[in-house]
Amino acid sequence: MTIQSVRGMPDILPEQSGGWLFLEQTVAALFSSYGLVQVRTPVVEETRLFARAVGDVTDIVEKEMYSFDDRSGESLTLRPELTAGVVRAVIEHGMLHNQTQRLWYQGPAFRYERPQKGRYRQFHQIGVECFGFADSTIEAELIELTDHLWRALGIRDALDLEINSIGSVSARESYKTALVAFLHSHFDSLDEESQSRLERNPLRILDTKNSSTQALLANAPALEDYLTKEDSAHFEALCLSLDQAGIRYRKNPRLVRGLDYYGRTVFEWMTDSLGAQGTVCGGGRYDGLVQHLGGRATPGVGFALGMERVVLLMETLGVIPAQMQTQADIYLMIQNVQSESTMRSLAREIRFQIPGLRVMTHIGGGSLKSQLKKADKSGADIGLIIGEDELKTKSVVYKPLRGGDQETLPNEEVVKRLKLLRDM
Repeated sequence: MTIQSVRGMPDILPEQSGGWLFLEQTVAALFSSYGLVQVRTPVVEETRLFARAVGDVTDIVEKEMYSFDDRSGESLTLRPELTAGVVRAVIEHGMLHNQTQRLWYQGPAFRYERPQKGRYRQFHQIGVECFGFADSTIEAELIELTDHLWRALGIRDALDLEINSIGSVSARESYKTALVAFLHSHFDSLDEESQSRLERNPLRILDTKNSSTQALLANAPALEDYLTKEDSAHFEALCLSLDQAGIRYRKNPRLVRGLDYYGRTVFEWMTDSLGAQGTVCGGGRYDGLVQHLGGRATPGVGFALGMERVVLLMETLGVIPAQMQTQADIYLMIQNVQSESTMRSLAREIRFQIPGLRVMTHIGGGSLKSQLKKADKSGADIGLIIGEDELKTKSVVYKPLRGGDQETLPNEEVVKRLKLLRDM
């Protein structure tokens, strides 16, 4: 029997990788323009990091983590999300002492759940974490950054922004008391999942997808009625900033997010183009998390996007640039083996003279007709052919592969022509 990939941990094949590369390149350039610097943390962390950060009564910790004991008996976990590891890193390396940080990351995470389209056991996230900013301006800038990213990727019109304030710790505790009392009085009307959450994580019931429980919640106490004046002012300032930036949004009083560390601002970018997996990106403020993990009290805010879902949305909308789905820009061919050395020399010169241009040389012999088929399959726009006559006259056949007339150019003119083509 052949060995196959682990269920829920799919391969990303060459025909799919163009969208991933487009996303990664766009993110790296855009995030740099906002002054963000990259941080890379380990895939494996101590289990207690996630139990403390994510919340030991969340589905992630109770049901979904890949945890194991190493040979020394220490409990380790494949990270189910990346924020906790970033917070651990900035505390461990003293990065929060009298300074702010604007960081971004990219990498895989792991959760044991039922695999489905856009939802896997190994998935990939890109995210941002900012520390030391208490003002709502940082939330506004991060939301503006995501809006900018969607526009750069060509998917903005397929996404809607939802925002909410879940208030400070004191506000949430007061609200939880009122919500639990209300839900207890309607316990028999709750769906089974909401019943199990009632004592463990009652705020997550607000996020239920069960229609009967949603109808019941219409009469439940409203979280916004329990916000402090400071909570409300913070949220109103964020909304004003978004209005001034021209970013459309919808206030969703039931938006709570699934992780315990959030407080005050939470937001999600949603789409109806991917079926059940509608959340593409989510985040918010987590002012208490640094202190909770052993650091000094430090404001924090961030977001993460699911790379699989963003790429799937780009594929669905057909916005991945054609160049990202091809192998080459230039394809070099020969009509006899005597021309091979000249072909490779020309390829080297093109690569050195025009960095970034994708140059493939034909390898493996074959007729010119078969070579042209491979050139076409590579996606190259230009074919360069060296035959016996060209070898003698120190020239190259310059052949447009997507329409246009071929011509013969002196060797010294080839690079000039390709530079001109690139700059058009």
